Amino acid sequence: MSTGEWVSTSMPYLTPRGEGQPDAWGQELAERGRRGGQRIVGAGEVAASDEVAELLELAPGEAVVVRRRVMFLEDLPCELTDTYYPMSIARGTRLAGTAKIPGGAVTLLAELGYVGVRVREEVSARMPGEEEREALRTEPGEPVLRLTRVTLDLEDRPIQLDKMTMPAHRQRLRYEMRIG
Repeated sequence: MSTGEWVSTSMPYLTPRGEGQPDAWGQELAERGRRGGQRIVGAGEVAASDEVAELLELAPGEAVVVRRRVMFLEDLPCELTDTYYPMSIARGTRLAGTAKIPGGAVTLLAELGYVGVRVREEVSARMPGEEEREALRTEPGEPVLRLTRVTLDLEDRPIQLDKMTMPAHRQRLRYEMRIG
């Protein structure tokens, strides 16, 4: 694996953390002896786009909470992540703010009584927009991967939507599935 490539699995990002544990990204970096972090570039209420509304099973234009982050591996941006939550879950919580959440958002969701038990992920490739290309420091002509993840609770209600954009040449996704 080259120094710029990152192999990632989804499971750690779906599991609430124990008391005092770092968020999943921080732990994954530490376990691999790598440096990195995240910068929250915005958070608050927005009107749900058609795509966000459909995936969260809301009406188009309905208010949702979004947290926008840039993830870094070493000093290089490796992912743009927008995470959306229904207002009924996130209004008035730390999910609506720009401060880092101890243990990560999945841990806070569990503390609030929302535990994900099922996930739907879709991966696609496309050319980035100019803003994405600049934020990810990619060259013209380099595609990105788009990972869309919807987390559902025990009653099959969407509780979180992640839309992640990553430089394709620096990312490899690994999926492990258990049948039965």
